[in-house]
Amino acid sequence: MKTPTNETEYRHLMARIESHLQKATSQGGFSSLTPDEASELAHLSQIAENYEDSIPLMPVRVPQGIPEMISFKMYELKMNQREMAQLLEIAETRLSEILRGKRGVTMALAKQLRTKLGIDADFILEYA
Repeated sequence: MKTPTNETEYRHLMARIESHLQKATSQGGFSSLTPDEASELAHLSQIAENYEDSIPLMPVRVPQGIPEMISFKMYELKMNQREMAQLLEIAETRLSEILRGKRGVTMALAKQLRTKLGIDADFILEYA
C-alpha cells in the first residue's frame, strides 16, 4: 500500500491498523497475530507515520520584537520577571521597561539575550 494522499485514504489505512490492534488485544497480545499480520501491521504503521509527518502542523507564531521574545522565553523557562532579570543580570525595573517597550536593548543586554537565552543574533539585530 502507498502513502495516503488525503484524509479518506488515511482513515481507511487507520481502520486496517485498528482491526489488527483489536485482534491482538482480544487474543492476548501481538504474539497472537500471524507473522503476515504482524508484518502488515508494522508496514501499515510506517505508512501512517509517513503520512502524519507530511501534514503541516498549525503554524507556530514567531514572536515579533524583543519584548515578546523575552516574554516567550520567560514562559518557556517558567520564570517570573524577577528571575529573568537576575538571569540577564539587569535590574527588575529595567526589564519591566523593556517588556513594556519603554526602553531599548543595549549591546550588553543583546549579548546576554544571545548567550543566556539562546535568542538568534539575527533576530536581536532585526528588532533591536
